[in-house]
Amino acid sequence: MTTTAPAEPSQHQIIRLEAPFTDQKPGTSGLRKSSKQFEQAHYLESFVEASFRTLSGVEGGTLVLGGDGRYGNRRAIDVILRMAAAHGISKVITTTGGILSTPAASHLIRSRQAIGGIILSASHNPGGPDGDFGVKVNGANGGPTPASFTDAVYECTKTLDQYSIVDATSIDLDAPGQHAIGAMTVEVIDGVDDFVKLMQQLFDFESISDLIRSDFPMAFDAMHAVTGPYAKRLFEGILGTPAGSVRNGVPLEDFGKGHPDPNLTYAHDLAELLLNGDDFRFGAACDGDGDRNMILGQRCFVNPSDSLAVITANATLAPAYASGLSGVARSMPTSAAVDVVAKELGIDCFETPTGWKFFGNLLDADRITLCGEESFGTGSNHVREKDGLWAVLFWLQILAKRRCSVAEIMAEHWKRFGRHYYSRHDYEAVASEAAHGLYDRLEAMLPSLIGQSFAGRLVANADNFSYVDPIDNSVTEGQGLRILLDDGSRVVVRLSGTGTKGATIRIYLESYVPSSGDLNQDPQAALADMITAINQLAEIQERTGMDRPTVIT
Repeated sequence: MTTTAPAEPSQHQIIRLEAPFTDQKPGTSGLRKSSKQFEQAHYLESFVEASFRTLSGVEGGTLVLGGDGRYGNRRAIDVILRMAAAHGISKVITTTGGILSTPAASHLIRSRQAIGGIILSASHNPGGPDGDFGVKVNGANGGPTPASFTDAVYECTKTLDQYSIVDATSIDLDAPGQHAIGAMTVEVIDGVDDFVKLMQQLFDFESISDLIRSDFPMAFDAMHAVTGPYAKRLFEGILGTPAGSVRNGVPLEDFGKGHPDPNLTYAHDLAELLLNGDDFRFGAACDGDGDRNMILGQRCFVNPSDSLAVITANATLAPAYASGLSGVARSMPTSAAVDVVAKELGIDCFETPTGWKFFGNLLDADRITLCGEESFGTGSNHVREKDGLWAVLFWLQILAKRRCSVAEIMAEHWKRFGRHYYSRHDYEAVASEAAHGLYDRLEAMLPSLIGQSFAGRLVANADNFSYVDPIDNSVTEGQGLRILLDDGSRVVVRLSGTGTKGATIRIYLESYVPSSGDLNQDPQAALADMITAINQLAEIQERTGMDRPTVIT
């Protein structure tokens, strides 16, 4: 353990800004910009100052701080520590190397009774000097702050003329230790320990270890992102997978020049191993900050919407959920596969806007136990973020108890509940004007579509999704264009708020087939008529110049 001498109080500084920044409006997951933008003089400091001015309990409070290890992570930690000291924070808990996954940060905030946390990540976006960086503030419940907070931060940045900071020596993050900056304590901990202990409370590690040691080869791809140290401790260190089972396990500032997004496009090497080979029974990957997951079996890809449904249907196999579920929730674009399971279980199922923060009120009120999004995010009431490694462990728990393959679990699930054929088509880095033109045109057409023919069906309803929170009655509007068909099929169109280059148009397609129907179709074939219909209706090729999606999930 290391220690450093405290900085002198006289080193407190007030830095004047020539002009406020006008582009620091946070999206659904904090402020994400290019690394180069964050390297502008005072840019990071401006957003952090506005956050400290807005966050409750700063004076004398405890703050959790860490990130996914991307380029800029250590510099940002140094800046934020010195600004925290200037703002009267009593204690900051950070981690060795500054490495802290988003779900682990959520757990630390909750277990250490912190006022909140600052998470340095742009999630699944690329890193490095030419990549992206991000800053997200989580609240005292461990979850993303609500829109009222981020709106207040943005308003503050637009008029900000100065920020406070302490001029102090950088803290050593290479080993656990206690340090001080003026009157503020800095505790550097191993960021993996607390998270691993939490997972051991939720799952039966002995049964999972028995599975792994019984001719069950698995591969986990950490994508050179934050989950590498966690996965090595869990899988290779505790559960007994062979050394090397965790691939790309060292966090790198540029993620090995990769795109840390766990899907079939960006985790291609892992997908090839599982889908086109027979050497592994199970595969999984997590994203940049560790909150997303992809699940693969031998020659079997698990759609994220199906993953939530399967976990819900098998929840009682895990010790922490053995007594049953209070309810479940999914984001609106996520398929209704979990709705069918919830109905059979006799529990509530909520449909929310996209963004994990919308699950927070339901979790805090104990209205739900599990929740998930089609964008490879799944979680429960153990933290207030989606949790990639939790989902991987849950799948291993199910496999350990049922002793069958991933493909067999999926086949049995569809035979019981029917199958929701589902796919998401992403058109990335579309010129903003073109993307908004496509979206606005389609939205204007919605009222006239009702009763019209679409992909051999009739349009039963068409709207822009809005949500009334059942806990606080807050209203959220403009959450995605929905074309709802008379047989229960649907198409959803959204513009993503998580990219930094242009806009991303997301097309979601869903068609339900009951258990008596054809359950073995290729999703793209099953949805082909709907794909053609929405492409023609929205004039995607003409307006984007793209003849195929960037990513198909």
